[in-house]
Amino acid sequence: MDEKLAKACKVLIVDDQVLAQGYMKYSLEELGFRDVSYVDRAAFALKKIEETHFDLIVCSYNLKKDQDGFYLYDQLKSSHALPLSTAFIFISADTTSELVHSIIELQPDDFLAKPFSVRELDKRLTRVLTRKAALRPIYKLMEKEDYFAALEEVENFLTTPSNAEFFPLALKTKGELLTACGQIKEAKSFYEAIINVQPFSWAQLGLVNALIKLNEDEEAERLILRLAFKPDSQLMAYDLLYALNVKQEDFEAALEAVLMAAEISPRNLRRHRNAIDLSRLTHDYQTQFEAAKRIVKYAKHSIHDKPQNYINVARAGIDYAMTSDDSETAGLVKQANEYIRQFHSTFPKAELDEQIKVVSARLLYLQDEKEKAQALIEQLSGDTLETDDFEDLLDKSKLFHALGLHERCQRVLDEIEHRCTHDPRHGEIFLRYIQQEKREMAVIKQTPKDLNNSAVDLYQKGAVDEALKIFRQAYTVMPKNPSIALNLLQALAMKVREQGMVDGTRQIVERCIRTIENGHLSDEQEERYNKVKNFLQEVH
Repeated sequence: MDEKLAKACKVLIVDDQVLAQGYMKYSLEELGFRDVSYVDRAAFALKKIEETHFDLIVCSYNLKKDQDGFYLYDQLKSSHALPLSTAFIFISADTTSELVHSIIELQPDDFLAKPFSVRELDKRLTRVLTRKAALRPIYKLMEKEDYFAALEEVENFLTTPSNAEFFPLALKTKGELLTACGQIKEAKSFYEAIINVQPFSWAQLGLVNALIKLNEDEEAERLILRLAFKPDSQLMAYDLLYALNVKQEDFEAALEAVLMAAEISPRNLRRHRNAIDLSRLTHDYQTQFEAAKRIVKYAKHSIHDKPQNYINVARAGIDYAMTSDDSETAGLVKQANEYIRQFHSTFPKAELDEQIKVVSARLLYLQDEKEKAQALIEQLSGDTLETDDFEDLLDKSKLFHALGLHERCQRVLDEIEHRCTHDPRHGEIFLRYIQQEKREMAVIKQTPKDLNNSAVDLYQKGAVDEALKIFRQAYTVMPKNPSIALNLLQALAMKVREQGMVDGTRQIVERCIRTIENGHLSDEQEERYNKVKNFLQEVH
């Protein structure tokens, strides 16, 4: 270790194990470091980093007290609180595949597996700090968001032969800066030139990003699918595929991509939140419920462990129960109540009485206790639209709709849409979902289960046209429910018998068949389905 470099370096150690802190202190002193601070909690680290510029942060991945290293680093990066000129190194005795994927995703400056020797620490720190020092002028300009000046600086850096050791990182930085400067065509050409020399994964991922921005979607998708098979680019490939699918408004495919990424690296809460927004938009209530549960699971023992997480699982469970078969309702109600119990147990001092009343009223409605649900609504403090959280407002709108209070429901949705439009932080997908809810709830006055029941009643009375209209409404809000799909298919078959197969009918029939064959039917339903399917195949 260069003595001058070590003495000038301001270091922060984040570790909650006393022995580990002692060993790190001894090791750093051996290497000539003098200005070293220690904290044992992520919250303390955040405060220190806000107050002081550090040249090096060495963080345990496995912090236990309030938030682990993953969430600390993720928060620092997402909030831009960590300067590019600061080196960040993870240390951990854990080398599981989940950790490896997390490291690939977060891209710290280095990762050091415990136990390590002073010699190994010397080698790693020398490499990282020398690299940071060499690129510091570029990083300082990037921190000021002066990207054009930073691009000029990196061009100068790449023309200096003595910097050859750092050219790979400088080239990667150049590609990022071209994109940041809006020079997308130049970025594309640059990445293609790099790939022609050596197919670095970072260059291929950068090329995909440029292709998406240039609307060359077909080529972008082709390259993404190739990168999805490479371990070092798999995760980012799925993220890019998600972005591409959202751009193309293929929200089913976007949901599939984000779920694949979440499976690989499950601790990234943003992906689970994206999955919730997409599953709402695509009426995939089971996936919404599962994603909400994963947020509770992975946020535990971290700064992200919040009362709303538990309430949101209960809400998602109710949404799922409102659209599932009666045989599943009791189990989903039980799970929703369990998460409410966990909320009270984990956050006994949390004052969310209003939110719990709305959830409780929705649960009462599910159990055919409509009068009790109505009585609970009357205990609410009023429509505090301007101050309520988005999720709280959304839950109220669903309760109002279920109880036939359609004007109040639309008023709440109007408020959410207005606030979303003026606050882009909640994202385009959430806004699309709210607009979809407004349209559907304005036209479809009944709850999903009531729709299906009334349609079945009409069908049995021979009012096929009216039944078909309501079955279509039910299928609109429950496109993943095989029972609804079967009822609609049976009604469609009746119309086909009368007037033959027309183009619009053929498309709905195909969708219903996909839903049924991806779901589960009872023996009686299976028998009905086979009869209807055989008839439709004969007609086709």
